[in-house]
Amino acid sequence: MTTATELLQRLGGRPVGVVGLGLIGGSLGLDLRQLGVAVHGWAHRPATAERALARGLVDQASVHPQVLQDCPLVLLALPLDQLVSPSLQLLQGLPPEALVMDMGSVKRPVLLALQDRLPRFVACHPMAGTASAGVEAGVAGLFAGRPWVLTPTGQEDPEDLALARSLGEALEAVVLECDAASHDRAVALISHMPVLVSAALLSTATAAESSALAQALASSGFADTTRIGGGNPQLGTLMARCNREGVLRALEDYQRQLEQLRCLVSSDNWEGLEQHLRSAQAARPGFL
Repeated sequence: MTTATELLQRLGGRPVGVVGLGLIGGSLGLDLRQLGVAVHGWAHRPATAERALARGLVDQASVHPQVLQDCPLVLLALPLDQLVSPSLQLLQGLPPEALVMDMGSVKRPVLLALQDRLPRFVACHPMAGTASAGVEAGVAGLFAGRPWVLTPTGQEDPEDLALARSLGEALEAVVLECDAASHDRAVALISHMPVLVSAALLSTATAAESSALAQALASSGFADTTRIGGGNPQLGTLMARCNREGVLRALEDYQRQLEQLRCLVSSDNWEGLEQHLRSAQAARPGFL
């Protein structure tokens, strides 16, 4: 397990750059500063830079990329569309000698967009979050105990991969490695497809003839089941768009499960339904 001291040594005592100061970027800034690492933030708007400084997310913040120039490590905490279609301003603003890591929730399209354009790049997905967004959303300790997924291709320098692992370990995350395609299929099942399923449940309940009564009766079970479907529509759309193949495959598998349940109910096969539910009950702890 990498300590804060070891991480500082790997960085040579120099600052870490963070591009994007919302939930992920702001939380990274808070945690890194608590470890004694200086953080320089590149923001899109002056108001964001000012607020990030006021909240203590960063030591320096600017709307100009020069704020990153002394950073040996730069973390891209940007929306997926800005990662899979990076602007020329972003690419030209990154220090050419720095190791760049993205924090996106889809990996294969990001690798295709960035790996050959940046001299040093490691793809990463810290699987942590809340329902909040923007510069007010960053919280300390967001990554502790959560997966810190690296998806190396074999082109990375071993020292760069070691630094990427060290960062996750210093943040007390659980560092995992897999290929990008496997990552995208897995997150489609446990993150991206559930957003759409949850939204479908909300739409079904809203369109039903008894919708008003259903709303009056809805309690914690319905709230838990639909929480992510009631989240940020732009984020949900980006995840589906950037992981289209994985999401379609997951939806098709889910549709088959729903059809199986429909058949069990329509045929009064209550024993089969109970067995299906028992299997689901037994499987759930493995995902928690």
